[in-house]
Amino acid sequence: MASLAQIVVTIGPATKEVDMIKKLVAHQMDVARLNFSWGTHAEHAEYIKLIRTCAQEVGKRIPIIQDLSGPRLQGADGHEFKKGTESIISEKDLLDLKFGIEQNVDYVAMSFVGKASDVLGLRNTMQKFGKIIPVISKIERKVALEHVDEIIEVSDAIMIARGDLGNEVPIEEIPFIEKDIITKCKIAKKPVIVATQMMLSMVEHSTPTRAEITDVAYAIISGADAVMLSEESAQGKYPLETVEIMERAILEAEKHKKAFEIVNSL
Repeated sequence: MASLAQIVVTIGPATKEVDMIKKLVAHQMDVARLNFSWGTHAEHAEYIKLIRTCAQEVGKRIPIIQDLSGPRLQGADGHEFKKGTESIISEKDLLDLKFGIEQNVDYVAMSFVGKASDVLGLRNTMQKFGKIIPVISKIERKVALEHVDEIIEVSDAIMIARGDLGNEVPIEEIPFIEKDIITKCKIAKKPVIVATQMMLSMVEHSTPTRAEITDVAYAIISGADAVMLSEESAQGKYPLETVEIMERAILEAEKHKKAFEIVNSL
């Protein structure tokens, strides 16, 4: 039985072979994400071709998210928002967006959204390129939390990008910010994805921690429409096992979701 909530799988060096893509498609990969902070257009074009070919073979539709890198600074320990940036759409984003539109990607995820005008600006840019694609706004900056209602209103979907968000607010606030944004998205009837470090230990290990399983369950019980794998599937040693275990965690959480909703309503 397939889960109601979806699994977004980031495709990368660990999942670039056709046999692996076929297995992921057959094992509950619902949506593919391509992270344009890494890789060339030629590499991403090959990923897109493989995903669509494998999905067609099993009669399944796998939407593709193009995740724009935005104005970021890359360091030894990761990346951060390039402060002082005037436009959220970088020169690289423009080239990547044109490529994505040519490749007919299904969604564009916009990094470092701060306010509604950022999303509207991306749509205006898309219009110049000849096609408007649904926008997933990534909530990962403190300023975005201050404008989250207006961002939700103009977005097609929301991604709670907890990694960068944890660099902008005290990390102990993240669970409650996550819950609040999910609730706001439910009220607005906008899909919401919970992302980043959901099963991070599986980059190196064949099983997740108990805390990671609890994290996935918490997201589903809270009402997330999708949960996302990043480096776990793009670079990890056990991408297929990660997807399989995440699916099991989602299915179990969905069994108990109604009971939690009843308790929370009392």
